[in-house]
Amino acid sequence: MTKITLRDVAREAGVGTATVERVVNGRGGVRPDTVEKVFLAVRKLNYRHMMPEAHRGLVRIEVVLVRPETNFYSRMNQAFERIAALLDHSIVVHRTFARENDPADFAHYIAKPKNRRSSLIVVAPDHPDVVTSVRQAAALGIPVIQIMTRPAPELPYVGIDNYAAGRTAAYYMSRMQAGKAGSFVALCHSGAYENHRERIRGFSEYLAEHADGGHAFVEVMFDFDDEHNTIELLRNALRRHPNVIGVYSAGGDNVAVASVLKNQRTRMAFWVGHELSDQTRSYLREGIMSVVLDQVPEIQARRSIDLTLKALGLIDVDVSTEPVRFLTVTPENV
Repeated sequence: MTKITLRDVAREAGVGTATVERVVNGRGGVRPDTVEKVFLAVRKLNYRHMMPEAHRGLVRIEVVLVRPETNFYSRMNQAFERIAALLDHSIVVHRTFARENDPADFAHYIAKPKNRRSSLIVVAPDHPDVVTSVRQAAALGIPVIQIMTRPAPELPYVGIDNYAAGRTAAYYMSRMQAGKAGSFVALCHSGAYENHRERIRGFSEYLAEHADGGHAFVEVMFDFDDEHNTIELLRNALRRHPNVIGVYSAGGDNVAVASVLKNQRTRMAFWVGHELSDQTRSYLREGIMSVVLDQVPEIQARRSIDLTLKALGLIDVDVSTEPVRFLTVTPENV
Protein backbone atom coordinates (compact mmCIF):
# COMPACT_ATOMS: atom_id res chain seq x y z
CA MET A 1 0.00 0.00 0.00
CA THR A 2 1.11 3.57 -0.72
CA LYS A 3 2.29 5.32 2.41
CA ILE A 4 0.05 8.22 3.45
CA THR A 5 1.95 11.47 3.96
CA LEU A 6 1.28 14.82 5.58
CA ARG A 7 0.77 16.22 2.08
CA ASP A 8 -2.04 13.70 1.47
CA VAL A 9 -3.73 14.66 4.73
CA ALA A 10 -3.37 18.35 3.90
CA ARG A 11 -4.95 17.84 0.48
CA GLU A 12 -7.86 15.92 1.97
CA ALA A 13 -8.43 18.53 4.68
CA GLY A 14 -8.01 21.47 2.32
CA VAL A 15 -5.25 23.08 4.42
CA GLY A 16 -1.48 23.50 4.23
CA THR A 17 1.03 20.86 5.31
CA ALA A 18 2.34 23.17 8.03
CA THR A 19 -1.15 23.30 9.55
CA VAL A 20 -1.40 19.51 9.50
CA GLU A 21 2.01 19.23 11.17
CA ARG A 22 0.93 21.61 13.95
CA VAL A 23 -2.28 19.66 14.55
CA VAL A 24 -0.86 16.14 14.59
CA ASN A 25 1.99 17.22 16.86
CA GLY A 26 -0.21 19.24 19.19
CA ARG A 27 1.60 22.55 18.67
CA GLY A 28 -1.56 24.64 19.03
CA GLY A 29 -2.41 27.89 17.33
CA VAL A 30 -4.95 26.28 14.97
CA ARG A 31 -8.68 27.08 14.97
CA PRO A 32 -10.91 24.29 16.34
CA ASP A 33 -12.85 23.86 13.09
CA THR A 34 -9.57 23.50 11.18
CA VAL A 35 -8.29 20.99 13.74
CA GLU A 36 -11.46 18.99 13.17
CA LYS A 37 -10.93 19.00 9.38
CA VAL A 38 -7.40 17.67 9.87
CA PHE A 39 -8.57 15.04 12.35
CA LEU A 40 -11.28 13.80 9.97
CA ALA A 41 -8.75 13.63 7.14
CA VAL A 42 -6.34 11.67 9.35
CA ARG A 43 -9.09 9.19 10.21
CA LYS A 44 -10.39 8.90 6.65
CA LEU A 45 -6.95 8.25 5.17
CA ASN A 46 -5.91 6.03 8.09
CA TYR A 47 -2.80 8.14 8.58
CA ARG A 48 -0.58 6.27 11.04
CA HIS A 49 -0.20 8.94 13.64
CA MET A 50 -1.62 9.21 17.13
CA MET A 51 -3.54 12.43 17.65
CA PRO A 52 -2.52 14.33 20.81
CA GLU A 53 -4.56 13.87 24.00
CA ALA A 54 -5.42 17.56 23.73
CA HIS A 55 -7.83 16.65 20.93
CA ARG A 56 -10.07 14.55 23.18
CA GLY A 57 -13.70 15.32 22.38
CA LEU A 58 -12.74 17.12 19.19
CA VAL A 59 -15.73 15.80 17.22
CA ARG A 60 -18.87 16.97 19.00
CA ILE A 61 -22.12 15.25 18.05
CA GLU A 62 -25.02 17.19 19.51
CA VAL A 63 -28.28 15.37 20.24
CA VAL A 64 -31.35 17.51 20.96
CA LEU A 65 -34.28 15.64 22.53
CA VAL A 66 -37.51 16.67 24.26
CA ARG A 67 -39.58 15.58 27.27
CA PRO A 68 -37.02 13.77 29.45
CA GLU A 69 -39.81 12.69 31.82
CA THR A 70 -41.33 10.30 29.28
CA ASN A 71 -40.39 6.65 29.05
CA PHE A 72 -39.60 6.86 25.34
CA TYR A 73 -37.15 9.74 25.54
CA SER A 74 -35.63 8.38 28.72
CA ARG A 75 -34.88 5.13 26.87
CA MET A 76 -33.48 7.06 23.91
CA ASN A 77 -31.31 9.24 26.15
CA GLN A 78 -29.90 6.19 27.92
CA ALA A 79 -29.20 4.55 24.57
CA PHE A 80 -27.17 7.57 23.42
CA GLU A 81 -25.31 7.52 26.73
CA ARG A 82 -24.35 3.86 26.30
CA ILE A 83 -23.25 4.41 22.70
CA ALA A 84 -21.16 7.45 23.67
CA ALA A 85 -19.26 5.38 26.23
CA LEU A 86 -18.11 3.03 23.46
CA LEU A 87 -16.87 5.66 21.00
CA ASP A 88 -13.32 6.82 20.41
CA HIS A 89 -12.16 9.41 22.98
CA SER A 90 -11.97 11.98 20.19
CA ILE A 91 -15.77 11.84 19.77
CA VAL A 92 -18.22 13.22 22.32
CA VAL A 93 -22.01 12.91 22.22
CA HIS A 94 -23.58 15.89 23.95
CA ARG A 95 -27.26 15.42 24.88
CA THR A 96 -29.60 18.36 25.43
CA PHE A 97 -33.32 18.51 26.22
CA ALA A 98 -35.08 21.45 24.57
CA ARG A 99 -38.46 22.94 25.42
CA GLU A 100 -40.91 21.81 22.77
CA ASN A 101 -43.58 24.24 24.03
CA ASP A 102 -41.35 27.22 23.22
CA PRO A 103 -40.62 27.04 19.47
CA ALA A 104 -38.81 30.37 19.42
CA ASP A 105 -36.38 29.24 22.11
CA PHE A 106 -36.01 25.83 20.44
CA ALA A 107 -35.21 27.46 17.09
CA HIS A 108 -32.75 29.87 18.69
CA TYR A 109 -30.90 26.99 20.35
CA ILE A 110 -30.59 25.13 17.03
CA ALA A 111 -29.49 28.26 15.14
CA LYS A 112 -27.20 29.66 17.85
CA PRO A 113 -25.53 26.78 19.70
CA LYS A 114 -23.46 27.68 22.73
CA ASN A 115 -20.63 25.42 21.57
CA ARG A 116 -19.25 24.37 18.21
CA ARG A 117 -20.93 21.25 16.86
CA SER A 118 -19.68 18.79 14.26
CA SER A 119 -23.12 17.33 13.61
CA LEU A 120 -26.68 17.53 14.86
CA ILE A 121 -29.22 14.82 15.71
CA VAL A 122 -32.57 16.41 16.57
CA VAL A 123 -36.18 15.68 17.48
CA ALA A 124 -37.74 18.73 15.82
CA PRO A 125 -41.32 19.97 16.32
CA ASP A 126 -42.99 20.86 13.04
CA HIS A 127 -42.95 24.60 13.67
CA PRO A 128 -41.81 26.96 10.87
CA ASP A 129 -39.13 28.63 13.00
CA VAL A 130 -37.74 25.30 14.22
CA VAL A 131 -37.73 23.72 10.75
CA THR A 132 -36.01 26.80 9.32
CA SER A 133 -33.31 26.61 11.99
CA VAL A 134 -32.74 22.90 11.28
CA ARG A 135 -32.37 23.62 7.57
CA GLN A 136 -29.97 26.47 8.32
CA ALA A 137 -27.84 24.12 10.42
CA ALA A 138 -27.69 21.67 7.51
CA ALA A 139 -26.80 24.50 5.14
CA LEU A 140 -23.63 25.08 7.17
CA GLY A 141 -22.37 21.75 5.84
CA ILE A 142 -22.62 19.66 9.00
CA PRO A 143 -24.52 16.34 9.03
CA VAL A 144 -28.06 16.86 10.36
CA ILE A 145 -30.15 13.81 11.21
CA GLN A 146 -33.84 14.06 12.12
CA ILE A 147 -34.80 11.39 14.62
CA MET A 148 -38.28 10.12 15.48
CA THR A 149 -40.05 12.77 13.37
CA ARG A 150 -39.37 14.31 9.96
CA PRO A 151 -40.59 17.91 9.49
CA ALA A 152 -37.93 18.61 6.81
CA PRO A 153 -38.48 15.80 4.27
CA GLU A 154 -35.29 16.52 2.32
CA LEU A 155 -33.00 15.85 5.31
CA PRO A 156 -31.96 12.39 6.57
CA TYR A 157 -34.42 10.73 8.94
CA VAL A 158 -34.14 7.86 11.41
CA GLY A 159 -37.35 6.46 12.83
CA ILE A 160 -40.30 4.22 12.13
CA ASP A 161 -42.78 4.57 9.28
CA ASN A 162 -45.44 6.37 11.30
CA TYR A 163 -48.06 6.17 8.57
CA ALA A 164 -47.61 2.38 8.56
CA ALA A 165 -47.87 2.35 12.36
CA GLY A 166 -51.25 4.08 12.20
CA ARG A 167 -52.48 1.67 9.55
CA THR A 168 -51.22 -1.25 11.64
CA ALA A 169 -53.17 -0.01 14.66
CA ALA A 170 -56.33 0.22 12.54
CA TYR A 171 -55.66 -3.20 11.00
CA TYR A 172 -55.46 -4.96 14.35
CA MET A 173 -58.36 -3.02 15.81
CA SER A 174 -60.74 -3.66 12.92
CA ARG A 175 -59.72 -7.28 12.36
CA MET A 176 -59.96 -8.20 16.04
CA GLN A 177 -63.35 -6.48 16.22
CA ALA A 178 -64.68 -8.10 13.02
CA GLY A 179 -68.40 -8.70 13.18
CA LYS A 180 -68.81 -6.20 16.00
CA ALA A 181 -70.17 -2.82 14.87
CA GLY A 182 -69.02 0.28 16.72
CA SER A 183 -66.92 3.42 16.75
CA PHE A 184 -63.20 4.11 17.14
CA VAL A 185 -61.59 7.18 18.72
CA ALA A 186 -57.96 8.31 18.79
CA LEU A 187 -55.77 10.54 20.94
CA CYS A 188 -52.40 12.10 20.22
CA HIS A 189 -50.18 14.86 21.51
CA SER A 190 -51.09 17.56 18.97
CA GLY A 191 -50.38 18.57 15.41
CA ALA A 192 -46.93 19.81 16.43
CA TYR A 193 -45.16 16.64 15.31
CA GLU A 194 -45.16 15.19 11.83
CA ASN A 195 -44.99 11.65 13.22
CA HIS A 196 -48.25 12.01 15.16
CA ARG A 197 -50.07 13.44 12.16
CA GLU A 198 -48.83 10.56 10.03
CA ARG A 199 -50.04 7.98 12.55
CA ILE A 200 -53.51 9.49 12.64
CA ARG A 201 -53.57 9.78 8.84
CA GLY A 202 -52.62 6.11 8.46
CA PHE A 203 -55.21 5.05 11.04
CA SER A 204 -57.95 7.11 9.40
CA GLU A 205 -57.17 6.09 5.82
CA TYR A 206 -57.07 2.38 6.61
CA LEU A 207 -60.50 2.58 8.23
CA ALA A 208 -61.87 4.64 5.33
CA GLU A 209 -60.63 1.99 2.88
CA HIS A 210 -62.32 -0.76 4.91
CA ALA A 211 -65.51 1.07 5.83
CA ASP A 212 -67.69 -1.96 5.13
CA GLY A 213 -66.53 -3.54 8.38
CA GLY A 214 -69.17 -1.72 10.41
CA HIS A 215 -66.60 0.52 12.11
CA ALA A 216 -66.52 4.31 12.11
CA PHE A 217 -63.65 6.58 13.12
CA VAL A 218 -65.60 9.30 14.92
CA GLU A 219 -63.10 11.51 16.73
CA VAL A 220 -59.44 12.43 17.24
CA MET A 221 -58.46 14.34 20.38
CA PHE A 222 -55.31 16.40 21.04
CA ASP A 223 -54.28 16.06 24.68
CA PHE A 224 -50.67 17.38 24.59
CA ASP A 225 -49.73 14.27 26.61
CA ASP A 226 -51.22 15.94 29.67
CA GLU A 227 -52.79 13.41 32.03
CA HIS A 228 -55.70 15.63 33.09
CA ASN A 229 -56.47 16.62 29.50
CA THR A 230 -56.43 13.00 28.39
CA ILE A 231 -58.74 11.81 31.14
CA GLU A 232 -61.27 14.57 30.53
CA LEU A 233 -61.18 14.26 26.74
CA LEU A 234 -61.52 10.47 26.72
CA ARG A 235 -64.27 10.38 29.34
CA ASN A 236 -66.28 12.95 27.42
CA ALA A 237 -65.76 11.10 24.15
CA LEU A 238 -67.01 7.85 25.68
CA ARG A 239 -70.11 9.68 26.92
CA ARG A 240 -70.76 11.19 23.48
CA HIS A 241 -70.17 7.89 21.71
CA PRO A 242 -71.54 5.05 23.85
CA ASN A 243 -70.77 2.55 21.08
CA VAL A 244 -66.96 3.07 21.17
CA ILE A 245 -65.23 -0.30 20.85
CA GLY A 246 -61.70 0.84 19.96
CA VAL A 247 -59.22 3.41 21.28
CA TYR A 248 -55.94 4.34 19.57
CA SER A 249 -53.46 6.39 21.59
CA ALA A 250 -50.88 7.67 19.10
CA GLY A 251 -48.91 9.69 21.66
CA GLY A 252 -47.52 9.17 25.16
CA ASP A 253 -50.73 9.30 27.18
CA ASN A 254 -50.89 5.65 28.23
CA VAL A 255 -51.24 6.15 31.99
CA ALA A 256 -54.23 8.44 31.59
CA VAL A 257 -55.92 6.21 29.01
CA ALA A 258 -55.48 3.22 31.30
CA SER A 259 -57.03 5.05 34.24
CA VAL A 260 -60.17 5.72 32.16
CA LEU A 261 -60.45 2.29 30.57
CA LYS A 262 -60.03 0.51 33.90
CA ASN A 263 -63.40 1.95 34.84
CA GLN A 264 -64.96 0.89 31.54
CA ARG A 265 -64.58 -2.86 31.95
CA THR A 266 -68.10 -3.51 30.71
CA ARG A 267 -67.12 -2.02 27.34
CA MET A 268 -63.78 -3.79 26.98
CA ALA A 269 -62.59 -1.39 24.26
CA PHE A 270 -59.76 -2.66 22.06
CA TRP A 271 -56.86 -0.36 22.94
CA VAL A 272 -53.76 0.07 20.76
CA GLY A 273 -50.98 2.32 22.00
CA HIS A 274 -47.29 3.06 21.57
CA GLU A 275 -44.10 2.31 23.53
CA LEU A 276 -43.29 -0.75 25.59
CA SER A 277 -42.65 0.12 29.23
CA ASP A 278 -43.23 -1.42 32.66
CA GLN A 279 -46.61 0.30 32.65
CA THR A 280 -47.75 -0.90 29.23
CA ARG A 281 -46.50 -4.40 30.03
CA SER A 282 -48.77 -4.43 33.07
CA TYR A 283 -51.71 -3.09 31.03
CA LEU A 284 -51.23 -5.88 28.49
CA ARG A 285 -51.10 -8.55 31.21
CA GLU A 286 -54.18 -7.10 32.93
CA GLY A 287 -56.16 -7.16 29.69
CA ILE A 288 -56.67 -3.39 29.63
CA MET A 289 -54.41 -2.87 26.63
CA SER A 290 -54.59 -5.03 23.50
CA VAL A 291 -51.54 -4.14 21.36
CA VAL A 292 -48.40 -2.04 21.88
CA LEU A 293 -46.39 -0.70 18.94
CA ASP A 294 -42.84 -0.07 20.16
CA GLN A 295 -40.49 2.27 18.27
CA VAL A 296 -37.32 0.66 19.68
CA PRO A 297 -35.53 3.97 20.46
CA GLU A 298 -32.30 2.04 21.11
CA ILE A 299 -32.09 1.14 17.41
CA GLN A 300 -32.97 4.70 16.39
CA ALA A 301 -30.14 6.06 18.56
CA ARG A 302 -27.59 3.57 17.20
CA ARG A 303 -28.54 4.14 13.57
CA SER A 304 -28.51 7.94 13.88
CA ILE A 305 -25.00 7.83 15.37
CA ASP A 306 -23.85 5.46 12.63
CA LEU A 307 -25.26 7.73 9.90
CA THR A 308 -23.48 10.68 11.52
CA LEU A 309 -20.15 8.87 11.73
CA LYS A 310 -20.57 7.77 8.12
CA ALA A 311 -21.29 11.33 6.98
CA LEU A 312 -18.24 12.59 8.88
CA GLY A 313 -16.06 9.95 7.22
CA LEU A 314 -15.25 8.24 10.51
CA ILE A 315 -16.64 4.86 9.46
CA ASP A 316 -16.83 3.24 6.04
CA VAL A 317 -19.72 0.81 6.34
CA ASP A 318 -23.18 0.74 4.83
CA VAL A 319 -25.85 2.17 7.15
CA SER A 320 -29.48 1.41 6.40
CA THR A 321 -31.71 4.35 5.55
CA GLU A 322 -34.86 2.24 5.61
CA PRO A 323 -37.46 2.99 8.32
CA VAL A 324 -36.75 1.32 11.65
CA ARG A 325 -39.03 -1.68 12.10
CA PHE A 326 -41.43 -1.17 14.98
CA LEU A 327 -42.30 -4.08 17.25
CA THR A 328 -45.84 -5.38 17.74
CA VAL A 329 -46.34 -6.60 21.31
CA THR A 330 -49.47 -8.37 22.59
CA PRO A 331 -50.31 -10.10 25.89
CA GLU A 332 -48.95 -13.30 24.33
CA ASN A 333 -45.40 -12.09 23.63
CA VAL A 334 -44.91 -9.45 26.32
